[in-house]
Amino acid sequence: MKYNFDEIIPRRGTNSYKWDTPHEDDVLPMWVADMDFHTAPPVVEALRKRVEHGIFGYTKVPPAYYEAVINWFARRHGWQIEKDWIIYTSGVVPALSAVIKALTVPGDKVLVQTPVYNCFFSSIRNNGCDVIATPLVYRDETYRIDFESMEERVSDPKVKLMLLCNPHNPAGRVWTRQELTRIGEICFRHDVLVVADEIHCELTLPGHTYTPFASISKDFLMNSVTCISPSKAFNLAGLQIANIISADETMRMKIDKAININEVCDVNPFGVEALMAAYNEGEEWLEELRHYLSVNYNYLKAYFMEYLPLFPVVMLEGTYLVWVDCKILEKSSKEIVTALLKKERILVNEGSMYGEAGEGFIRINIACPRQVLIDGLNRLKVSLLTFA
Repeated sequence: MKYNFDEIIPRRGTNSYKWDTPHEDDVLPMWVADMDFHTAPPVVEALRKRVEHGIFGYTKVPPAYYEAVINWFARRHGWQIEKDWIIYTSGVVPALSAVIKALTVPGDKVLVQTPVYNCFFSSIRNNGCDVIATPLVYRDETYRIDFESMEERVSDPKVKLMLLCNPHNPAGRVWTRQELTRIGEICFRHDVLVVADEIHCELTLPGHTYTPFASISKDFLMNSVTCISPSKAFNLAGLQIANIISADETMRMKIDKAININEVCDVNPFGVEALMAAYNEGEEWLEELRHYLSVNYNYLKAYFMEYLPLFPVVMLEGTYLVWVDCKILEKSSKEIVTALLKKERILVNEGSMYGEAGEGFIRINIACPRQVLIDGLNRLKVSLLTFA
């Protein structure tokens, strides 16, 4: 490989939320969803040039920024985005909050498929709306959509939006075109807008293809808002850059107003430069990253089959976040995570963060050098086997 993803890069002492939240040096953090790899070299070079300029005033987003977004999604995913559809902002979570603020009123209901990214819940509740959950069906170490349950819930006239996680965090699903089409038809039939969080869209494993929800049909395009960012794929979360894609002009004007009300309408110069470098020059690096993550997942899967067969690993189709079924322990997710930290000094996410449907699960971040992954797996083995 051209790029060295095996390199162990010390992150403790860099004000890393992931590494510096646990104060003890012996804790191995495999929780927060950022990667322990250097980003693509073209991104580093673009940021170096920007730093050398030495002035970091207010940023004007150039036409080249929009071109980078448009060309990337057209080239990689066959989705033709128009410049006027793009609203830049500081992150996907602020984007989701602004969209909910723009397109609902307090007391409205927002549908989610649980277990699901924990910030969905706070974004909904912070805007005075109610969370309506349609649990995914967990069977045979994967998740499927209960379309009947979903249709029953969206038939409630108070349900105005559905937050769609595509690919899904933490369930690891990359929704197929057929599944997305059925979601879109149900929501269109009941006049429910689909708000798609597609931040993990580049991180699919072999055999699985990301389909932008809005690319499926004109009806879906006009009945949806899509939130995207290079932050997960290129490890840029701290640079705070994301985009909202909305083809409907009236909807877009409301969202733009909410972006300004929420004061997330300005972005920093480093996020702009990083996005352009990633989308224009980072594709080769990304492909090697995807291969490395796939090997990491296969290694973890084989390790669990050999040493921890009582703990099913949910099939990972996308993201770098592995979802593990620990229900055999008959302990809460919080108890399990607390014990892992106390016994073997490994920090993972508790499944209950992602809704009631996540109880009894843990989430493990495998976006790390292989030796770090092996260390983490050995710690998990010792700790989980003492439970069992």
